[in-house]
Amino acid sequence: MRIYHNPRCSKSRGTLALLEEAGVTPEIIHYLDTPPTRAELVALLAKLGMQPSELVRRGEDICKTEYAGRTMSEDDWLDAMLAHPVLIERPIVVAGERAVIGRPPEKVLELLDV
Repeated sequence: MRIYHNPRCSKSRGTLALLEEAGVTPEIIHYLDTPPTRAELVALLAKLGMQPSELVRRGEDICKTEYAGRTMSEDDWLDAMLAHPVLIERPIVVAGERAVIGRPPEKVLELLDV
């Protein structure tokens, strides 16, 4: 199992704690320090069943200043997240071919066989 994690985010910390409480020691990817490649982000979106625009954190300052009011294609949003990883919704937890966003953190329980 893998978690795309931001330790400054309470939802991300809560999701990681739920995994650990369930006995899972996930691979932790600090995606702000080690952003996904385009291919990795496309694969994550496929596992999530989402379009790039659905994964964007629109409340981030960079989104408001750089992208608000612009007409953006899905490729444009993908490029925006690659340029500014802070725009990627978090945390993302991956188990094999399945993935969920840990909002709320309990959503991660869907990936556990419990």
